[in-house]
Parts: sequence; structure tokens; C-alpha cells
Amino acid sequence: MNRPTAFPIMRKWPAQHPDRLQLYSLPTPNGVKVSIALEETGLPYEAHRVAFDSNDQMSPEFLSLNPNNKIPAILDPNGPEGRPLPLFESGAILVYLADKTGQLMPAGAGARYETLQWLMFQMGGIGPMFGQLGFFHKFAGKDIEDKRPRDRYAAESRRLLKVLDGRLAGRDWIMGDDYTIADIAVFPWVRNLVGFYGAGDLVGFDDFREVRRVLDAFVARPAVQRGLDIPPAPARP
Repeated sequence: MNRPTAFPIMRKWPAQHPDRLQLYSLPTPNGVKVSIALEETGLPYEAHRVAFDSNDQMSPEFLSLNPNNKIPAILDPNGPEGRPLPLFESGAILVYLADKTGQLMPAGAGARYETLQWLMFQMGGIGPMFGQLGFFHKFAGKDIEDKRPRDRYAAESRRLLKVLDGRLAGRDWIMGDDYTIADIAVFPWVRNLVGFYGAGDLVGFDDFREVRRVLDAFVARPAVQRGLDIPPAPARP
């Protein structure tokens, strides 16, 4: 498939601008990582909403792009070696966008690996633990009488916040002066934890002043504000 229009996903979500990077997503913590990165870099793209309420993520067209049926995913018509590149997993997409644009990643090899270290900290720790806490605190799991699962994830989420708080002491961002994909990965999840999940009191979020400070700076960025609402919800009739 040397042309992006040859990909099956284009049949379900036709591109108005097939020469641009195509984003298939929802404004969830993982989804907005990529929309924020795209807004920060200024890379031209077109966003398509993958509606979970109609099981879009289980459609053959979406599964042809991401067999793991999760958002976000992208199709870049201008990938490496001039070939279209389909890609899923938000962390992999963030690394790809940083490499493609030369932005959001320190230039030095050591600092690059340190940034990837904190990206993996989010992928392996913050995302799964905060997500499980959200399930047991806000969604169906909240009705389980035994609160030990919830408390287990609350304790681990608090531990991760403490690690992050220590890292941010005396730094503007996770990597110091440089705003990177590590920040773009971490702070949508922190925002979701205390906002949508409503778990701030449960994890004692007020104890983590450095995290709060950087979260506020993150949300204040214009590109972040735009990226948090991409793809937008459909207009109500």
C-alpha cells in the first residue's frame, strides 16, 4: 500500500486532506497525548472521531490499523522513506512525532533516553494505575463492596505521584527547562485523575504541590487547551 487512500480505514473515515497525517482518536488521556503533540508541533493533520458508543474501535476498518482496538492511532501519508506509516500505541506515536518534527525531545542522546525513561514511567505506571483507580472509584467497580482493590490502586497512585513530585522539585518540567513528550504523556493522566475521576481527595493530591504547579502550567498552554478537545464531540441535533 503505497498510497494512504489504499488503506481500509480510509473507507470508514474518508480523508478530506489525504496528504495530511490522519489521527483516529477520542479526547481521553491517551488520545489527547497525540492531539496535544500535534498541536504543539504544528504538523498538519486531520482528526477522526472513533466513537466507542457505536463500537467504531471494533470495526474491521479500525482493526486493520490497530488490531488491539484501542485509540489513538495514526496514518501518516508522509512516513519514513516516503511511504505511508500506520502506527498505534500513544507512546510510540509520541516518539515518532518528536523524531519526525525534531521537537519535544532533547537533542543529546543521554537526555533523549532520560525522556524516554519518564515516558515509560507513564506508560507502565501512571496510565495503568490511574486507570484502574478510575474504574474502582468512578465506574462499575465503585459498587464492589470490598474496597481493597480500590485502596490498592489509590495507594499505588499516591506512590507514583510522590515519585513525580520529587522529580519536579526545582524543575519547570519533567526534563527541567525542556518541555517534552514526557510531560505530554504524564499530565493528561494527572488531570484526569483529579478531574474526571474525581479522585483527588482519595490520593491526597493537595500534598503534591510540585505536581499541581506543573499541571497548572501544562493546562495553561494554548496547544494543550486545543488538543484536549480533539476530536470534538459531534454537534447535537
